Amino acid sequence: MALSITNLRKGTIFQLDGVPYRVIEYSQKVMGRGGSTVNVKIKSLVDGKVLAKTFHGSDTVDGADVSNRPMQYLYNASGQFYFMDPSTYEQYELDADAMENKAGFMKEGYSVTAQFFDSRIINVELPKNLPLKVTYTENAVRGDTSSAITKDAKLETGITVKVPAFIKTGDVISIDTATGAYRERVR
Repeated sequence: MALSITNLRKGTIFQLDGVPYRVIEYSQKVMGRGGSTVNVKIKSLVDGKVLAKTFHGSDTVDGADVSNRPMQYLYNASGQFYFMDPSTYEQYELDADAMENKAGFMKEGYSVTAQFFDSRIINVELPKNLPLKVTYTENAVRGDTSSAITKDAKLETGITVKVPAFIKTGDVISIDTATGAYRERVR
């Protein structure tokens, strides 16, 4: 299915040279006599690289047949992350490079949304916020418990994040998976 370049709005998924891309920025410039150019920033759904691309006039691109399916994260080993389809029990693997900064949020058994292209996983979408347990953090200094003061906390997945001084070892906290920032303590 061919897409006109004017259909390349933010979030649109298409393929270029057999690789699926998502549009992350879009701008169109209309020139005299009906000509126009479209400038887009696109992100590869295979390796995460961001490219700037310009299309002219009546250029077209191919739509990408990308589907989303729920998956359960199993484990990682030797630079591969393994997932299972909970309905068919089929297992799929994804290279660690494609995981980008998501690896630090992956906990065995978590449900994620996997994007498929040509019947293979190309990307994993995490929930916006994840509850993770603090496995180690320094105790707060008495009287120094304002929320403006932060300290490092190691989480159960192995990553370290900045948290307010009142967070203790054993607390469960919500982490924003897009930024890696502390959101709140989970009760």
